[in-house]
Amino acid sequence: MTLLLDDVTLTYPDGEGRLTALDSVSLEVPAGRLTAVVGPSGSGKSSLLAVAATLVTPDRGRVVVAGTDTGALSPAGRAALRRERIGIVFQQPNLLPSLSAAEQLQVMAHLSGTRPKAVRDRAMALLDAVGLADLAARRPHQLSGGQRQRVNIARALMNEPSVLLVDEPTSALDHERGAAIVDLLASLTRERGTATVLVTHDRTHLARTDATVTLRDGRLSQGATV
Repeated sequence: MTLLLDDVTLTYPDGEGRLTALDSVSLEVPAGRLTAVVGPSGSGKSSLLAVAATLVTPDRGRVVVAGTDTGALSPAGRAALRRERIGIVFQQPNLLPSLSAAEQLQVMAHLSGTRPKAVRDRAMALLDAVGLADLAARRPHQLSGGQRQRVNIARALMNEPSVLLVDEPTSALDHERGAAIVDLLASLTRERGTATVLVTHDRTHLARTDATVTLRDGRLSQGATV
């Protein structure tokens, strides 16, 4: 299953005119591949993620998630697609302070009506996959920044998404921990067959990705341009 953005244009109101956030952007991310999106602040990276996540509807173009053309869906249909097929890793983990690492994941699956035993088993399997099985009972304040980000990633994978969208996961981490997070994303992408988009300002980890594109002034180009 892939993620496809086809000739997507997105504009926002700007005084009496419109500001173009994405300008005829086309991007295809195959299953099992990690694509990095780089570019300066204000280039449209956040807008691209919002469109790919179906949180914002573009003015023009198609967004296809795992074979589903999202333009044909109702708001309720898009919400169901996000819940079932799209995982989002936010820049800040935003973990609930009163919940353990395992419970952070279980909450996500309970929203989909999954049976409790299956939820617990899947949460523990994912925490094991990100190297945190021994810390499943710890709450956020008992975890390091890198460990909290790993919980964030595991939570996004809880409902077995086809598409994984990751927003600046290394911004609050030092180089070593940031590299470990990108390595983890790369390995999970291959193992679980997600079409993964990584938005980042940090170009030092790009060698760990399968492809890199650059956004500048809303236009997309191949490679990590200066």
